[in-house]
Amino acid sequence: MILRFWLLLITLGCMQYATHAQNPSLPQPAESPYIVDGVSDTIVYAVGHSLQINGTVKNGAIALGGDVIVRGVVEGDVAAIGGSVIQLEGARIGGDVMVVGGAYHHTDQIPNRDPKAMTIMYAGYEQELRNIMRNPKDLLAPKWSASYIGFRLLAVLFWFIVSLALTAAMPGTISRGIARLQLTSLRVAVIGFIGTVVIGIGLPFALRYLPAPISALLGLMALLLILIAALFGRVMIYAATGRWLQRKFLRVGRSSEAVALLAGTIFWITLSSLPYIWPFIVALILVTSLGLALTARYKVGWRRSREA
Repeated sequence: MILRFWLLLITLGCMQYATHAQNPSLPQPAESPYIVDGVSDTIVYAVGHSLQINGTVKNGAIALGGDVIVRGVVEGDVAAIGGSVIQLEGARIGGDVMVVGGAYHHTDQIPNRDPKAMTIMYAGYEQELRNIMRNPKDLLAPKWSASYIGFRLLAVLFWFIVSLALTAAMPGTISRGIARLQLTSLRVAVIGFIGTVVIGIGLPFALRYLPAPISALLGLMALLLILIAALFGRVMIYAATGRWLQRKFLRVGRSSEAVALLAGTIFWITLSSLPYIWPFIVALILVTSLGLALTARYKVGWRRSREA
């Protein structure tokens, strides 16, 4: 009898463990969520906290910096950035589920969803994305910590090596870009700004209204142009800035290209790390880089370049 008693306890314990393994406990929101009751014909959303749907939402639901907890019915899509999507027992989601930073959890073994619906999930950096969504000013004012300084030093090292490699591989191209930037910097910036506006407005229009092959080709060309501009233009800006710093302030290594590249890289990486002004610095670098790429065939006054 004692043996049977212990065997019965062990069997019950194993069954309970198996039940918990099949139905793991769902994460609970750390704060009181925004609750939606009744019927809603519009998109419901929450910024900086979680969203709980007890009624029926006919359009869709999204939470930025929190979880989406579905107890009722959502006929559209459900998305969470910096949080998770939690579908409780008996709840229904008619559209797609998109999660960035968290995960998709459901109580039912087979969730009540449209079989054709998709689940798009990128799990990782949930707490970081949650903090960014709840405190957007942290993007403009990054915290100076050991890890942040380490990443900045790695950025300096990376771009310095890239600049050295491109300068050694294509010295003529880099030199012409530096001369063009020194002689017509304002014109290059204006052309880059116009190009940015054209790409920002024209590319979505082309992707929406033009045939698929043409829009795909234009999209690839625009992406290739942006990548080339971001790479070569940045190196040209670093090199031109480094040469200017050599002439004005540096007394050692005035004829060294490596010193010029290192000085320019440190200068711009430092500026792009300062609070509140780094978005303008990054935008200035990108616009100028695009202008350098668009004026690659533009002939400046080479006599003035030789005199300089």
